[in-house]
Order: sequence, then structure tokens, then C-alpha cells
Amino acid sequence: MAFALTDEQKLLKESVDRFVERDYDFEFRTRLAGSEDGWSARNWSRFAELGWLGVPFSEELGGYGGGPVEAGLIVEGLGKGLAVEPYLWTVILGGGLLARAGRIDVLEGVMGGSVQLATGFAEPGSRYTLSNVATSAAQNDGDWLITGQKAVVFNAPSADYLIVPARTGGGQTEAVGITLFLVPADAKGVEMRGYRTMDGSRAAEITLSGVKVGGGAVIGDVDNGMTLLEQAIDTATAVVCCEAAGVMQALVVQTQNYLKTRKQFGVPLSTFQVLQHRMAEMFIHKEQTQSMAYMAVVRAAGDDAHEAAKAVSAAKAYAGEKGRLVGQEAIQMHGGMGITREMPVSSYFKRITMIETLFGNVDHHLDRFADISAAERAGA
Repeated sequence: MAFALTDEQKLLKESVDRFVERDYDFEFRTRLAGSEDGWSARNWSRFAELGWLGVPFSEELGGYGGGPVEAGLIVEGLGKGLAVEPYLWTVILGGGLLARAGRIDVLEGVMGGSVQLATGFAEPGSRYTLSNVATSAAQNDGDWLITGQKAVVFNAPSADYLIVPARTGGGQTEAVGITLFLVPADAKGVEMRGYRTMDGSRAAEITLSGVKVGGGAVIGDVDNGMTLLEQAIDTATAVVCCEAAGVMQALVVQTQNYLKTRKQFGVPLSTFQVLQHRMAEMFIHKEQTQSMAYMAVVRAAGDDAHEAAKAVSAAKAYAGEKGRLVGQEAIQMHGGMGITREMPVSSYFKRITMIETLFGNVDHHLDRFADISAAERAGA
């Protein structure tokens, strides 16, 4: 497939790259990650002013008519700067779910920068199976009472609303019978234990004890929320592969610059042939990850969910395996100082390691790709 950016996409990519280069150096990022919120509200307002928060949404929903490709370009650029703002969780995943359900009421706040979202798609013991949902919701005089637990809910400490998949029918692992609810983060019965993750992000364990919400809290159709969730997760996975490409790009550049300045036996390390070969492999892995990530976001923008799922799993499996390899090579070629907190490569390595586990690790997506391919052969 030929892939070339349009003029508008090139301008978008350049604007994000300029922002990261001029206003998001590593020292600034480190201060933000160590702050109480873990990200900058000022930057978020700037994202809104630049239109980045509305880029992935259609004009009918009040957005700028972009989609997964444009979102991927933004996140790839933010990945180069290791940005800590919750673009993935509020705009891509949470906003994507609201957009698919036509919830313009809350989506307007997301695009305007006044609303933060978090999605509790994982539960204790569910691993990467989205349909393994024990959290339940029961109707009571037109309202819903939600009870259960959600694990590793990214951006929950800053969220205004939680998107909660809950079982309204079927067995615990069945895809049918899951409904999505929009729950105010400060609703009575919501208990949250926040913490920092390995890469400096914020997440929380959430307990819902008879949380009462009205009928308007339902996102989409009752019992059919899994279709919305699967498509939104696939899009978010494709976009996070673009972030992986951005992180890998930064690792390649930082390692290359280090080898040019560090000397041994009176000559730069970059003159050693074995290190040149290793740098070439790092570059190739980055280029291939970027290529497969672009393919994934293009497929995610299409109407064929089956083809999208296959492309997403292929990209995520490759990005997870090669991203970790590139990170390890960067650490090794920086020597012992590569693991210190002061060196940027250590933080980039932590992020690429986190990306490997987000929305399914390498083994999960290899299995998923194999299952999709087997189903295709069986149906041929």
C-alpha cells in the first residue's frame, strides 16, 4: 500500500514536532512527570487552542474531520518528546468511545479541553480479555446501580468522567451483555486509589460500590457495548504503535548523537563498525514499526473492522518486540550511565516497555493475529 501524507497532514505533523522541539525538552518533561498531577493543564489548553483535541473527530461532531491517521501523527510527535499529557486516554480512547456513540454533549468538553476521561477496560484477573467483565449493573427504578472493580485505570486521578464497562447480561466472559456507562469520577460509591506507573503516568485502582447513575449514563446500546469498546481499543492500539515509532525515533537519535561525541582509544564510538551495524538495525526496526503503525491507523480509519484488527495486531506485536530491543540497545550503547534517571534514554526505555504491555503484549497479539488468519482460511 502506498502511503503519502497530504499537505494538511504534513502541516499537522510539523506543528507537533515544532512544539516538542521548542517547548518540551527533557528537563521540562521530568518536572511535569514529578508534579502532583503528572501533566500540564497549560499544555492541555494549548492543545485545545491548536485544535489537536478535536482533530480525530468528524465535523458533524464538532471536530476537524480527521481520524486515526491524524491522531497517530500527533501521538507519534508527542512520543518523540515523551509527553505526559493524557492525549491517548482522554481523546483517543475515551473520546473515541463517545464519538462512536454520538455523545456530543460530553465530547464538546473533551475537544474544548475542559473534560478529562478515563476508561476502566481492565479488571483484576481479566488479563487482556476485554469481555472478561465481572463488574455488574442492575436497573433500579429507571436508574442503574454499578458494583465492581477496575484495575490500572490510566488518567483516573485527573478524570472528570469514568467510562465503565459493566455486565448487564450473559456470563462473565461473554461478549454480549456488556454495557458502557459514563460515570462522574466524584459520584457517591466511587473509591479510587491513585498511583504512579513505571513511566511516570498516573493510574488508579477503582472500586464501585452501588454507584447510582441515570439512564442517560448509558453509552450506546444496552448489552451491546463490547462492539464499541473493541473498535475503540483497536484504534487506540494503532495510535499507540505510532507513539512507539516516535519513542524509537528519539532513542535512535539520542544514541547516534552519543556515539558521535563519546570517544574510546582516541576516536568516536561511531567509527566502530560493530556499533554502526547495531545502529543500522535500530534504525531499520524504527522504520518498520512506523510503516506498520501507519498501515494500522489507515486500516482503523476504514470500514472493515476485521482487516483493522489484523493490521493492528501485526503492528502491535512488531512494535512491542522491536521497541523493547531498540530500547535495550540504546541503554547498552550508552553504557552504565544509560540506566540512570538523569539520562533521557532510561525514561524512553521505560515508556517503550509500558507500550509493549498496553492493550495486549506481543504474545497476545501474535495469538490474535493467528486466530484471525485461521478464521480467514476456514472461511475461504
